[in-house]
Amino acid sequence: MAPIRMIYLALAIWGAIHPMYYFVSWFNANGYDLMAMVDAWHVNAATSGLVWDLTIAAVALTVFIISEVAVRRNWVALIAIPATFCIGVSCGLPLYLFLRSRPVS
Repeated sequence: MAPIRMIYLALAIWGAIHPMYYFVSWFNANGYDLMAMVDAWHVNAATSGLVWDLTIAAVALTVFIISEVAVRRNWVALIAIPATFCIGVSCGLPLYLFLRSRPVS
C-alpha cells in the first residue's frame, strides 16, 4: 500500500474514533437524546457557526463524491457519504480519499 493511502486510512480511523469518544461521553453524561445534542451544538454563535461550516463541507463533499463516482464508477466509495453524516467530515473525507486512491486493476 502506498504511504499516502496509509496516511488517508490512519486519518479516517482517527477521524472516526476521536469525535466518537466525545459524542459517546456526551450521551453518557446527558442521556441518549439526539435533539438535546443538536440543541447543545447551537448553544452560542461560535458553535452554530462551526456546525454550519461542517454541514456545508459535508454537503460539498457529498456532491463531489457523487459526481466522482458517476465518472469513475468506483461504487464502494459511496460508503464515505454515510460515514460523513453519521460520524463526520473528519472521517468521511479521508475515507473517500483512501478509497479513491486505490490502484485500478
